[in-house]
Amino acid sequence: MKESLGDRYVEQPAFDPFVMYEEMTVATPAFLVLFPGVDPTPDVEQIGEAQNKRLVDGTFINISMGEGQEDIAIKALQDSAKTGKWLMVQNVHLMEDWLKVFERALEVACEEDPHPEFRCFISSEPPGGGRLSELIPESILQNSIKVANEAPQDLKSNLRRAMSKFDEAYYAKAPKQKYNEFKCLIFGLCMFHSLILGRRKFGSMGWSKIYNFNDGDLRICGDVLHNYLAAYEKVPYDDLKYLYGEIMYGGHITDDWDRRTNNTYLEVLLQPAIMQQMQLTLHPGFKSPDPAKFEREQYVNYIEEKLPVEQPQMFGLHPNAEIGYLTNQGDALFGVILAVQGGGGGAGGGAEEAVKETIAQFLATLPPDFNLLELEMRIEETNPYIIVSTQEAERMNVLLSTMRKGLTDLQAGMEGALNMTDAMEATAAALRIN
Repeated sequence: MKESLGDRYVEQPAFDPFVMYEEMTVATPAFLVLFPGVDPTPDVEQIGEAQNKRLVDGTFINISMGEGQEDIAIKALQDSAKTGKWLMVQNVHLMEDWLKVFERALEVACEEDPHPEFRCFISSEPPGGGRLSELIPESILQNSIKVANEAPQDLKSNLRRAMSKFDEAYYAKAPKQKYNEFKCLIFGLCMFHSLILGRRKFGSMGWSKIYNFNDGDLRICGDVLHNYLAAYEKVPYDDLKYLYGEIMYGGHITDDWDRRTNNTYLEVLLQPAIMQQMQLTLHPGFKSPDPAKFEREQYVNYIEEKLPVEQPQMFGLHPNAEIGYLTNQGDALFGVILAVQGGGGGAGGGAEEAVKETIAQFLATLPPDFNLLELEMRIEETNPYIIVSTQEAERMNVLLSTMRKGLTDLQAGMEGALNMTDAMEATAAALRIN
């Protein structure tokens, strides 16, 4: 895929909220899809700050939906449209019945000469196993910019995303006398954040349960680093590791072994040796750059150019740890392909005939059951090999009879001799897609 389509469809770029804002208008809200570990509020506040829309002066209104907030949200929408405020309505999936009222109020607000500075942001979790259109009114989805800022799974994309949370202005605020330490430790913090997020894709081999480590944890840890470097003459590594491992990130963790894993990452990554180009992962080719020669831009380029090809060993895991992850990813990919391939209504007859042909082919090629009585008579002496062979013959007979009965019943069902059951439908679908 990378060779045919390029990096764009393989590596996820860091989310840029200003690109989203450029496409918004008074009548075009932003619809933000919520994913575990991702909070869109800081991104909206960031572009609001650039446009002089802030929570502190009331020009930016943020409402988290819940019981009793319905009338408040409608009044805020009407007032914002008239006065040019920004409105963010969060978690609308909790208010499914009220969404029709909000849909109409939004249409009216955008039609009745709204203030040109008015902007509306809507956030919702995707329905479990369903589509957004089953929950959100169609007109809201059609008129909105849909933004799905899901956390990536690969290490490079996570590193790229983590570094984007600390811009040049953030670096400029660092204490000048400890600027080199700040650059190294921010880079180490981003590596730590990316590694513990990347472990999630390995399932129970990564963490015993899914922890919602998020961008908010990363930003707060960056602020803690700012404050501690300004307050202490020497870098308080132990204090930073305790705050990160036991409070900020550790606050999510409920299992003692997971806490030990988390703290081990910090022990390895946050230490004085990070200033002397120490190894940052278990891959020997990726080390902490020399802070005296690297600025933020060079750190970002270093990630893009020097990060090795991802492998489980970089997370401290066995090479076989990704077998389950890759299997699940393959199943999900083929499931999506089957779901979107569709099919015309006129193709039903042809598909049914193809299934009938497949059934006939399988029934014709199924071997007969083993004659267990004849096998017993041929046995002259008993040894482990003979015992295993007879047991496998018994099991094979069970499998053959199950296959033969399933195919025969499906054949009878397709001919109208039996009622079609869910199991028969599933078998027919499986045979149809081979």
